[in-house]
Amino acid sequence: MSEGKLPENVPAQGKDLPIREQPPPPHPIHQAQKVTPYEVSGGVDENGVAIAINYNKLVEEFGTKRIDKTLLEKFERVTGHKAHRFLRRGIVFSHRELDMILDRHEKGEPFFLYTGRGPSSDSMHVGHTVPFEFTKWLQEVFNVPLVIMLTDDEKFLYSKKGLTQEAAMQYAMDNAKDIIAVGFDIKKTYIFSDLASMDAPFYQNVNLFSKAVTFNQIRGAFGMTDSDSIGKIHYAAIQGATSFATTFPYIFGDDKKRVAKIPSLIPCAIDQDPYFRVTRDISSRLKYVRPALIHSIFLPALQGPGSKMSASDETSAIFMKDTQNQIKNKVNKYAFSGGQVSAEEQRKLGGNTDVDVSFQYLTFFLEDDAELERIKVAYQKGEMLTGELKQICIRELQTYVKGFQERRAQVTDEIRDEYMRKRKLEFRNNPNPVNGTDKK
Repeated sequence: MSEGKLPENVPAQGKDLPIREQPPPPHPIHQAQKVTPYEVSGGVDENGVAIAINYNKLVEEFGTKRIDKTLLEKFERVTGHKAHRFLRRGIVFSHRELDMILDRHEKGEPFFLYTGRGPSSDSMHVGHTVPFEFTKWLQEVFNVPLVIMLTDDEKFLYSKKGLTQEAAMQYAMDNAKDIIAVGFDIKKTYIFSDLASMDAPFYQNVNLFSKAVTFNQIRGAFGMTDSDSIGKIHYAAIQGATSFATTFPYIFGDDKKRVAKIPSLIPCAIDQDPYFRVTRDISSRLKYVRPALIHSIFLPALQGPGSKMSASDETSAIFMKDTQNQIKNKVNKYAFSGGQVSAEEQRKLGGNTDVDVSFQYLTFFLEDDAELERIKVAYQKGEMLTGELKQICIRELQTYVKGFQERRAQVTDEIRDEYMRKRKLEFRNNPNPVNGTDKK
């Protein structure tokens, strides 16, 4: 075709109309931050670039409180333990009534821990282990019972890929072994599958919850529409009812009036907070004490800020079943870098640790505060190159995953079944209460 001549299938334009070879590129669509139990994104700016999640904004939107220096000092004073690195570094950053829980612990008054996992694959990734690592530490510090909910019913209800109930339950059984490998005390820990374990006390609390909450409340909290299944709408009652001690008479006893006064402390990622905002709103009407919460940020996907690791995307996550070589290759190939485009520029300008994924992972998994600060300063000054930083990250992740895999190999079906057996748990709360008595 000669220059300027239109193809035969294109109609001729009027002589006064200019010929456009291509339409102008569409303007990138700005997307706002969205954090729900089912979708996590920091949003996209006007240039189409992913934005890191703004946790300060979430605190304002959700109405939670920042964990500040004063609360950390109280935590250390009341428990006698140095704050976990997640607390020291702002990884666990927000709460609802953690101060109330600390007051109860100081007085020797009972409470319990409650957390969970939505089993969507046969292996957890390192992001899933973050709240469990922290929960394990809380269990050791407070010496209290822990219930861990495997939400296989939720994964079935929300699955867009045709996940069957049977497959969801099998994922739950596999994930239970992963959770046990974190190192929870079997004498103080009960793990259960929703689809396999709901009994009369559990269902009675679900029913009480269901009657107390309207569809408008659920729609407001989760963005439900008229086309969502009634199962999705009802599921909030199941997750909320688990925060009530009366759901577990085999752990806390049959005296409902006394047990109803025992609160839960729920360590979770911030995206789970909407469930418990609803729960807290209706607790007093059910004559139950409100659950307290303590929230963590997300471990970002390998691809960088603005997202979290996904069990459905192998390239976004380091899985707990990954080999040492797979970990190395994933970090080297996919981990978003905050460094410069060349070694020369990196030495001159330094790197950005706020967005560098390898450094962000070290804030989660490297225990030594002084070493973390040394790495941060060296990278920001250009004394450390991206390749060097990635090697440090790889080494820490390999060590972490290898230790997990060694423990996981020791978890038999029989051990898992004992964790999942309904039974009395052993706990003492605070053995040295102040201004109160030890109430078991």
